[in-house]
Amino acid sequence: MSLHGKRKEIYKYDAPWTVYAMSWSIRPDKRFRLALGSFVEEYNNKVQLVGLEEESSEFVCRNTFDHPYPTTKIMWIPDTKGVYPDLLATSGDYLRIWRVSDTETRLECLLNNNKNSDFCAPLTSFDWNEVDPNLLGTSSIDTTCTIWGLETGQVLGRVNLVSGHVKTQLIAHDKEVYDIAFSRAGGGRDMFASVGADGSVRMFDLRHLEHSTIIYEDPQRHPLLRLCWNKQDPNYLATMAMDGMEVVILDVRVPCTPVARLNNHRACVNGIAWAPHSSCHICTAADDHQALIWDIQQMPRAIDDPILAYTAEGEINNVQWACTQPDWIAICYNNCLEILRV
Repeated sequence: MSLHGKRKEIYKYDAPWTVYAMSWSIRPDKRFRLALGSFVEEYNNKVQLVGLEEESSEFVCRNTFDHPYPTTKIMWIPDTKGVYPDLLATSGDYLRIWRVSDTETRLECLLNNNKNSDFCAPLTSFDWNEVDPNLLGTSSIDTTCTIWGLETGQVLGRVNLVSGHVKTQLIAHDKEVYDIAFSRAGGGRDMFASVGADGSVRMFDLRHLEHSTIIYEDPQRHPLLRLCWNKQDPNYLATMAMDGMEVVILDVRVPCTPVARLNNHRACVNGIAWAPHSSCHICTAADDHQALIWDIQQMPRAIDDPILAYTAEGEINNVQWACTQPDWIAICYNNCLEILRV
């Protein structure tokens, strides 16, 4: 299976533990590199950086480092040109920024906005702004979202020159906030949305934080766990409820009324990923072992069936669509990572 031969359609990696969080590298020079976070119900957890060896067609673990508690999310810096340091962020008890080199991964900074207490409210998720990689937003079980400013200087010797400060913290929901995501609308820097245990999707603008807009509320007020913006059309986003078997597609121009419901899964949905290159394709993954790709072009007419289905060997915990390689999707189940050519 050399580079010149036909590429395989599926590559698999077995981790030493249950895989939960994962993220595709975005740098142009690190194409088939992913970060994986363990899910072990104790303090000591791990993050592995794995890469596909083009010659052997096998995944190889390049680096493993310790992480306190499981990572709720992992993201590589959204740096498509490779001009920033090679940074990785993780959320758990705090937001941590790591610097990756060929030999080691080093903690650059730990961002904590409860400086005056030993108490920390766990972070459920975060997002890294694509237009301005010096902005990150975190969501927490303490009902708040925090927007962080990051400073990334050049490396002088061994000095850490990545530091961060709180730009703003706001009470976003009436209960726990479970996810946050920046929107590409209005320049892509100032708008973000969040979902939470109160069952609502809320939209915020950093320039006008005195009010927010409720885009959607779950009819049964079930907690909403994830939200995901369409990568090409900033009017659309997808969300899903806790233990829900369907994914709801929303149009911010038509608040409170879903434009589509994707409900072929036979068990609860765990992950949503929009195609990076197309406004009408989305992948959903669930406890029914299925990853489904949908074409939503005919919205608002009902979308009955997916256009592609893949059955894994276990309940799929997460799905990520590679933004720099639109024909590859990553899923994880049990202790396995698989990347699928679509």
